[in-house]
Amino acid sequence: MGHGKLKKFSENETFACLLQPASGEVLDRQAGEFWSPLNLKDHPMKGHWNEKMFHGRNCPIVLELGCGKGEYTTSLAERNPDAGVHAHMMVAHFDSSSEIEGSWLTDKLNRILPQDIAVSRVVRVRDDAHARFDAKARTYHYRVYTKKNPFERQYATRITYPLDFDLMNEAAEYLLQVNDFTSFSKLHTDTKTNICRVVCAHWRKIDDDLWQFEITADRFLRNMVRAVVGTLIEVGRGRMTLQDFKSVIEKKDRCAAGDSMPGNALSLVDIKYDNTIFEGIE
Repeated sequence: MGHGKLKKFSENETFACLLQPASGEVLDRQAGEFWSPLNLKDHPMKGHWNEKMFHGRNCPIVLELGCGKGEYTTSLAERNPDAGVHAHMMVAHFDSSSEIEGSWLTDKLNRILPQDIAVSRVVRVRDDAHARFDAKARTYHYRVYTKKNPFERQYATRITYPLDFDLMNEAAEYLLQVNDFTSFSKLHTDTKTNICRVVCAHWRKIDDDLWQFEITADRFLRNMVRAVVGTLIEVGRGRMTLQDFKSVIEKKDRCAAGDSMPGNALSLVDIKYDNTIFEGIE
């Protein structure tokens, strides 16, 4: 047993949200002296987790096997909230004390960058311009496909159940009428506000088996798009009504929303700036 494990077992007993079953609760000693699959018996919580532990909330669940308080899983999620997400367009800025010719630097950077990253161009901007905070709008695409296709799996998520995309678009229209997106925000972030202004949100059929969700806003919260899509999927499956969808937003509770969808199907496709960031540049 690792260092300090007994102390951790004892500490676990102080957490009201943690279940630490005794061996007698999960092993049937009368069935045999030694452990085997036949000797296992159901834990009293089986079939009652949603009712007794989560109180009917549709919360994402992470299972970490081991002894402790889930530090590894928590830190991993905090470090990689958008692992696997793609960007057709991404903007960065840097300061330079000397003049740099944009096309020359573009070529040099592309020579050393890996094959899955490409620099389109390098341009001069105002000294106080900021790639993140000066952006006026951003657009994301999320793709789902309904028929097995090995050429789509890297950049889209396969859906194996029927969806009502017309109903999902009705729900998406409501996103343009609200501005508080707390229900779709990753919990425990350093974000000062969850206010966003969504100006476009709709599903569009790209091919017979391929659909694309496009959403544009002045800013996005961490994990927001994937949570929005996951909740719209619940509407499309008939597991949530339009009124339920509106209630999710009004509750301002992440656990009220749907699951966060896989990151591989999400792409940042556009970022808009005012021309003022180029003012004073000859």
